[in-house]
Amino acid sequence: MTITESGADAAPPISPAQNAESPPTKESTTKRNAANAFQALMLRLHFYAGVFVAPFILIAAVTGALYAVAPTLESFTDSGLLHTDSTGPATPLSQQIAAGTAALGQELPLIAVAPAQGAGETTRIIFSDPTLGDSQRRAVFIDPVTAQPLGDSVVYGSAGALPTRTWIDELHRDLHLGDFGRYYSEIAASWLWLIALAGLVLWFRRVRARRERRSAGWLVRPDRSRPRARTLNWHAVVGMWILPVLLLLSVTGMTWSKYAGDHVDKLRADMSWTTPAVSATLPGSTGPAMPMGGEHADHMGGGRPAAPTANKAALVDTVFAVARANGLEGPLEISVPAADGTAFVAKELRRPGVLTTDSIAVNGSTGVVTDTLRYSDWPLMAKLTNWGIQFHMGLMFGLLNQLLLLAIMVGLLTVVVRGYLMWWRRRPTKEAGKVALGRAPRRGALRQTPLVVLVPFAAVAAVVGWFAPMIGIPLLGFLFVDVLVGLAARRRVTA
Repeated sequence: MTITESGADAAPPISPAQNAESPPTKESTTKRNAANAFQALMLRLHFYAGVFVAPFILIAAVTGALYAVAPTLESFTDSGLLHTDSTGPATPLSQQIAAGTAALGQELPLIAVAPAQGAGETTRIIFSDPTLGDSQRRAVFIDPVTAQPLGDSVVYGSAGALPTRTWIDELHRDLHLGDFGRYYSEIAASWLWLIALAGLVLWFRRVRARRERRSAGWLVRPDRSRPRARTLNWHAVVGMWILPVLLLLSVTGMTWSKYAGDHVDKLRADMSWTTPAVSATLPGSTGPAMPMGGEHADHMGGGRPAAPTANKAALVDTVFAVARANGLEGPLEISVPAADGTAFVAKELRRPGVLTTDSIAVNGSTGVVTDTLRYSDWPLMAKLTNWGIQFHMGLMFGLLNQLLLLAIMVGLLTVVVRGYLMWWRRRPTKEAGKVALGRAPRRGALRQTPLVVLVPFAAVAAVVGWFAPMIGIPLLGFLFVDVLVGLAARRRVTA
């Protein structure tokens, strides 16, 4: 005999071979009931979260697809500022700084210099502009060979994102709605991993049921004859393929969030997992070290205090040479000290393909290195956080990283759309003239769940809800809606 699978919530049939076996023990029956109840609970959670949270995830997937390729888009839209055709040896940085200062046409304090890394790239002379917003700076782009200004632009964060990438960044983060818009992204990041793991449980149970049927002597073939069955198969297969990357994106996205991110920062501080920073305080000075921004600076912005207009441009050449001599071979940003008693800081930037971030502090007057921080000395969790954020931003492996994220976001879009399609196809169609929504999975999951499963699940839900309020609050909402739906259905039956 041949059977076909019609859905993830279908129970495995009883085969003749199973009927001939001895009756199951009480322990095995209890375990099976607990497993079935847990599956029903996950199915109902997956359903409600999918229906109500999926719109947030859908928006995050669309904006995330744009965000994934933003670095490449920026290289095209702002090619005139980022690239040059000049060839030959670079002029001294002090000369490039002088050209940038003259081209600016106004007196602004110099705060940093990002030398051109390779042939065809430009140097950024970065100034503090009080007319700009938080984490925004003004940069003049210089041809390093001719020392000719190519233009200026507002740059955002320590990554120096230009307006195109900044607009996409803010679209993905808060839909240009400010703090209110950040709720959408936190809901999406917080619920994505929960929905994905609930789907993993359903997929595992589905595969296990298929194996049990085969071991019982049934010839099992996936039912792809019905539209909903085909949609379910594609929904499950694509979801499983993209699951590992979705979990990584969800975790790293939560570190940027408003509420869960604060808890993550506190946890990392308590566990000494924070990202270390080089000390910019010169020996013998009592002034505080200049902050260099954290691992979130590329996405949330990382400002630095404005430097006075004192002429320190000539010292940048010395600092640059010392940084290269000390093994800082990647793209650099040299921070100009804001006051006496503070060292210049040369730090490797996050750029595609750059996996390490070394930094040193240099006394600009003497060229002596006063502090060194190698990436190899970072705590393990700080390294993992840095790598995760680079991957999330599409910078870890360059274009390959961006294309992978783009493919994952497209896959996520298809999973969400197929989820809604399955819901629509579950709607009752017998009543003519009435438009009905898809049916929810069978009720009673909580009542049928044994305490040995329900109590730990409730405890974990409470902890997760406190840590990530954008999970806890909607979860209470789902439970409230579910109770109301149940009461309404019971009233109809009674009537």
